[in-house]
Amino acid sequence: MLMNMADLLKVAKENKFAVPAFNIGSDQLLKAVMKKVNELQSPVILEMSPDEFRFVGYSQIQAMIYEATRTNVPVVIHLDHGDTYETVVKAIQAGMTSVMIDASRLPYEENVAITKKVVETAHLANVSVESELGTIGTTGNSIEGGTQGVIYTVPAEAKQFIEDTGIDTFAVAIGTAHGIYPSNMKPKLRIDILDQITEEVTIPLVLHGGSSNKDEEIAAAVKHGISKINISSDIKSVFYKKTREVLNANPDYREPLEIYPEGMKECERVVEEKCRLFDSVGKASLYTK
Repeated sequence: MLMNMADLLKVAKENKFAVPAFNIGSDQLLKAVMKKVNELQSPVILEMSPDEFRFVGYSQIQAMIYEATRTNVPVVIHLDHGDTYETVVKAIQAGMTSVMIDASRLPYEENVAITKKVVETAHLANVSVESELGTIGTTGNSIEGGTQGVIYTVPAEAKQFIEDTGIDTFAVAIGTAHGIYPSNMKPKLRIDILDQITEEVTIPLVLHGGSSNKDEEIAAAVKHGISKINISSDIKSVFYKKTREVLNANPDYREPLEIYPEGMKECERVVEEKCRLFDSVGKASLYTK
């Protein structure tokens, strides 16, 4: 069941669960994610960064659409951290049902201007728009980027930004970073800032950079108003770790059907962990009432 983000997260917000958003950079990851969410009857967001989009091309989007139209599980296909207006337009043309424009590092007025332009274009195609104010940090090992350190979202500014742009979903900066945290980084979510934001805004809220945060922090963020959580590094790291093990143990393997199945199983394991942590298991039924 293919739908846009606004419709998907409206239900999640009302029922206080979060939809997992998995970055899909290959067909193996797509198949692993869809196999598990179908088993769990969990809504899902299939997303990719601009770099991933440029790498896999339009054909991967068509594969996502194929999967979405052949399941009763709600599916959104989303551009994560769209870098330019032109990239967003290409994503819409490719068939994505949701886009993010990330101009959060620009001055406020410029951020509003480009975001509003994206909203006006996307809404003509019934495509929802995500944006952010404040900046997600980076651990330095993720293609999603970010800053060295986190610029926290100011709740009152968030409310004004949403009013000024007309976006459908809002990504908060409350202490996460993209990528896997090195041992010397100790992430901590600012649930107090999240509570202040939920008092100011009414649209669904998104958490980026959720890899490596403590499960209890993520669960608390869901209970306090997060409706979508992005996961990229967690599924990719286990998939490729297991794939390397398979290749090291079997250096003569050359067939994808020999190389990838064990890595896909590891990906499925993490997908299930996240769906249960976000309380999205079984929630597909809420979209057919």
